[in-house]
Amino acid sequence: MSEEPEVGDLANRFLQACTRHKILAATAESCTGGLIIAAMTDIAGSSSVVDRGFITYSNEAKMEMLGVTAATLDAFGAVSAQTAQEMAEGALARSHAGIALAVTGIAGPDGGSAEKPVGLVWFGLTMKGSRTVVESRVFDNRGRDFIRRETVRHALAMGLEALGA
Repeated sequence: MSEEPEVGDLANRFLQACTRHKILAATAESCTGGLIIAAMTDIAGSSSVVDRGFITYSNEAKMEMLGVTAATLDAFGAVSAQTAQEMAEGALARSHAGIALAVTGIAGPDGGSAEKPVGLVWFGLTMKGSRTVVESRVFDNRGRDFIRRETVRHALAMGLEALGA
């Protein structure tokens, strides 16, 4: 089994890819509470690439800050493909970024159900001029910190893939 790349390395590579593409980055984070944007801004010089991060833990914040609709939240819930898509698209529309990463999930230890277990995370990624990509992962329930760290890692990896890096 190959060792997973460090979050800091992924963040650095993501910022370099954004620099090459001459675009800014934005995040819309729920279950990670700002860990993705923190990983980026831990890197010196990130201010030339990072535009902003939206930390939208509550449904109200998702609606007010990102434009996620009440109808989406009522029909599908905060942890859903539809919400992740609207979060990513809202972050892009409400920023100067050329790429936006969004995450919404259940980090635990509580809050899971048979349909939406602890460890379920939906990811949204959108870029100017491109269709939004939405995918989910169910991470092993090895604790809140593990789920959040793996969420950050996967979101940055998605960003790298979207930028061809």
